[in-house]
Amino acid sequence: MGGKSRWDYLKAIYVRYHKVSKRLRAQILDEFCQVCDYNRKYAIRLLNGPAPQKPKPIVRKGRRLAYGAKVISALTAIWEAAGYPCSVRLKAVLPLWLPWAIKRMALTAQVQKQLLTISPPTIDRRLKGKKRQLKKRLYGRTKPGTLLKHHIPIKTDSWDVKSPGFTEIDLVSHSGNSASGEFLHSLNVTDIHSTWVESRAVMGKSQIGVLNAMRDIEQALPFKLLGIDSDNGSEFINYHLKTFCDQNHIQFTRGRPYKKDDNAHIEQKNYTHVRKILGYLRYDSQAVQKAINELYQNELHSFQNLFLPSMKLSKKSRVGSKLKRSYDTPQTPLERVLKCPQADPVKVQQLKRLRDQTDPFELAKRIEQKLERIYQLANQRVSPQPKDPLNQSPTRSEKQALSEIAKIFATQLQK
Repeated sequence: MGGKSRWDYLKAIYVRYHKVSKRLRAQILDEFCQVCDYNRKYAIRLLNGPAPQKPKPIVRKGRRLAYGAKVISALTAIWEAAGYPCSVRLKAVLPLWLPWAIKRMALTAQVQKQLLTISPPTIDRRLKGKKRQLKKRLYGRTKPGTLLKHHIPIKTDSWDVKSPGFTEIDLVSHSGNSASGEFLHSLNVTDIHSTWVESRAVMGKSQIGVLNAMRDIEQALPFKLLGIDSDNGSEFINYHLKTFCDQNHIQFTRGRPYKKDDNAHIEQKNYTHVRKILGYLRYDSQAVQKAINELYQNELHSFQNLFLPSMKLSKKSRVGSKLKRSYDTPQTPLERVLKCPQADPVKVQQLKRLRDQTDPFELAKRIEQKLERIYQLANQRVSPQPKDPLNQSPTRSEKQALSEIAKIFATQLQK
């Protein structure tokens, strides 16, 4: 018998023990010692002692919260305006955004000091409730191509570059629920060393359209384009892009078919820099293409590269059966470019002046306003709609399962 059961048994017989005669008390005492395996003297002390009561719960006093409501309110405002970065990146965002936050929120010196000293684990704990409200989303689609594959080498080893210019590229479709007809794609380019990102909207998967967007992106980069790595789609594996790379002495490689891990850097940016912003609506008009490109070339170009720190994987080590990943200190793409002697000094100075003169909160507000207009220009007839589980038609696998069940019942009925 466990300790709780013995205590419950003592409470059950305690009142009865004190109400009966001396002869019956002896019988209750004998039974108590036999059931609970107690020494007789110890059992007598329990029955003659104070009445057993429910133990009072121990109220443990936790530590007082070090960061008050004003600190968390300012932290939340910066977190939302910066596009919900993780705690480590948000920690790097705070010193960069704090001068503009002081003007907007009238932060006291104490609040400023606490914002600069708050740790990433504390940020995770204090923002945990708000993070649950964020929705999970999916990735887009791509289609492999076969042209010119034997001319373009496959790259499967990990990137180990010490200078900017080597990039990964990919297309993200904006087709909504239907892949028929022409619709926009976002050409997404990310630099491996500096994490610099550039995007352009292209109508369809035209090889000439992709080439023109690639030329525009090349001019916008603050460093020389040295290499591109793509998937096996025909929009990339073609003579137009191959000739462009050969003429400009650009290394052109590709990943293996159906192996997205070969292009892991750009696959991550496809979500954080395209899907998370433009969603899954269908964009298929010239007007919305112009609006998206204007957003890509101006506000998002500055917001993502000048004000949002990113983390880079520095090394991987195996501890037993687990793989431990270590990351470097979060930095903005511009901060990484500033440390590279290969960067264009004229463009770098222009970007530094732009960063010093731009209010990130106002920039985030302009992005939201332009996105509202872009959402209104979307083709809502073939864009994703919430699914009604009552009216949802069965999938192909569900139809096959129902067919197999019907066959089994038919066989049993025949028997």
